[in-house]
Amino acid sequence: MTNEKRRITPEDLNRLIMLEDPQISPDGQWVAFVHVSSNVPDKGYTRNLWLAATDGSRVQQLTRGGKDSSPRWSPDGTRLAFVSGRGGKPQVYVLPVTAPGGEPRALTAHLNGAASPAWSPDGHHIAYLAPMNAAELAKEDRGEQDPAPVDSLEAKQRKERQEEDEKNRFDPRPVHRIPYRQGTSYMDDRQQHIYLIATADEATGAAARPRRLTQSDYSYGPPRWSPDGTTIYSIRPKRPDTDEFWRENNIFRLNVADGSETRLVDEGHFAVSVLPAPDGAWLAGERILYNTTDTLPRLTLYPLNGGEPVDINLRLDREVSFYDWTAGGSLIVALASEGDHDLYELHPQSQTAELLDSATRMIGGLHVSASGSIAFIASTPQNPSELYFRPAGGGAPRPITRFNQPFLEEVIVQETHEIRFMSPDGVEIQGWYLLPVGYASGQNVPLALNIHGGPHLMWGAGMASMWHEWQTHAARGYAVFYCNPRGSGGYGEAHLRGLHAAWGPVALRDVLAGVAAMLATGMIDPDRLAITGGSYGGYLTAWIIAHDDRFKAAVAQRGVYNLVSFYGTSDVPILIDNEFDAQPWTDHQRLWENSPVAHAHRIKTPLLLLHAENDFRVPIEQGEQMFAFVRRSGGTVHMIRYPREGHELTRTGEPAHRLSHLSEQIAWFERYCPPGRPAE
Repeated sequence: MTNEKRRITPEDLNRLIMLEDPQISPDGQWVAFVHVSSNVPDKGYTRNLWLAATDGSRVQQLTRGGKDSSPRWSPDGTRLAFVSGRGGKPQVYVLPVTAPGGEPRALTAHLNGAASPAWSPDGHHIAYLAPMNAAELAKEDRGEQDPAPVDSLEAKQRKERQEEDEKNRFDPRPVHRIPYRQGTSYMDDRQQHIYLIATADEATGAAARPRRLTQSDYSYGPPRWSPDGTTIYSIRPKRPDTDEFWRENNIFRLNVADGSETRLVDEGHFAVSVLPAPDGAWLAGERILYNTTDTLPRLTLYPLNGGEPVDINLRLDREVSFYDWTAGGSLIVALASEGDHDLYELHPQSQTAELLDSATRMIGGLHVSASGSIAFIASTPQNPSELYFRPAGGGAPRPITRFNQPFLEEVIVQETHEIRFMSPDGVEIQGWYLLPVGYASGQNVPLALNIHGGPHLMWGAGMASMWHEWQTHAARGYAVFYCNPRGSGGYGEAHLRGLHAAWGPVALRDVLAGVAAMLATGMIDPDRLAITGGSYGGYLTAWIIAHDDRFKAAVAQRGVYNLVSFYGTSDVPILIDNEFDAQPWTDHQRLWENSPVAHAHRIKTPLLLLHAENDFRVPIEQGEQMFAFVRRSGGTVHMIRYPREGHELTRTGEPAHRLSHLSEQIAWFERYCPPGRPAE
């Protein structure tokens, strides 16, 4: 028997527990949340609902459906609505929480599933989203219902027939707008509509049937009730059949009685989210300036009694990652700033901000109770995911779950160190590093440089999605370095716009200045440098090795390599329009010169390309071109393709694929930039 801790391994990825979507009960005694664990045999993840007492005394499992999410408390705190795929298509369920052992009841039975449940203020109804096409809406309007199957065999045959008909409906597949595919699948002709359904157990007949509130041919966002229950707020495009429809999303008021709509006119921006204040005086919403992707998203307060909208976060010059109202009419926000998320209270009337708490952590979900207590999911350098609670009276947030503690007690977790350095043009850049497990003073060790995507993401010391990867690199003998070069969020709008029309040159200088700062510590072997990054990080990885030969190994993941063809194949061509002020037919040369493939013939660093075959954000043709250009010009290159996966492969892909992805990356580093001896 030994108490000696071991090194973290790639396989430990499946030991981690991740938490999502905290929701405080109306009485403030409990937090409901989603517990996520790897399900390797089923090539996916098990999601169940749990409860944690806010005093930290108790944590208990609530559901066991394995496909449960989106917990939402009833106003009286006696029931939880949630979404579950336990019966096939996801549906809204209701579970009594005051009676031990209560069984969840399926509230909806939509042909195409249901999502985003929201309780009415009186608890008598739930609003939710369900996808429907024109033919299905017409059938619904006529009151037509299919007869119930006579037995389970007929039910099975009917389901199979429906699945076959659905598949054949798009064979061949028509395409009439952009995007026509997202995530890992092709979009169909259905739009998300808002429905209302009674929640009473005794509701029968017409009273138990859902009522569709929306009539237009648009996709609506999650429904949000007004405090008096007469209005639902949502977002949708202002015009039908618009390319990249989110660019025209506006806030709409829907009358609950008759479904009539009123648009909240906001011509200069498009809406991302909306949340009414409990006192009915304000709407809070996130909006973005038209035709920009590198400006600060605005957290905007819309006064409902008249007056101009106010962008409340601009004075702080920071992005808001999460926000929620208190009963007193202030906003609790998680503000992204310099690699961390700080908690602020924003006051609409005075337009002032009060710092509530600052710590080395990143927040992944937040909810505020009526009393002002705060629950949030956070990752830290020591732990990738736990649930925290801050009482209404103040004080430091404290963890009220410890799901990852048994694993963390087994393994060596390397400390994360901050480093700040100057780019050649005098801009300060913030970065972090981890030293290898067992590092001894005076050693020279290899460096694994990591680059984030976006290009406007913000990384920090407590990065949940990278925690295991960085710790694994350190366990295999590499010092890990990463930073937030210009273009990153968390440092204000000027920093955010620093890459405009120049994704490669500016960030290259920032990142290589960080490598120089690490070399200046005397801990890094200059002849053993490795580099990797995903998405935009893949772009910058390829750009750097095409312009600098110092790296001995490179792994580019799901990268953008040809801006011209990316414009015609990605689901976000707006990124090119907005970031480079050009389209392929207006300034082909600008886009080509800023594409890594234009310089790929100069790449001498051994390059591994990792790409997902169903990546519709950065289609695999990008990886295919880079592979062909490097190989045909005489470079060393290898490519691995992951079937069934999309752009989120390393975060939510099949567990076996995520493990393979990390293992292949490490094997490439060890082949060309080994930790045990200098590279040849």
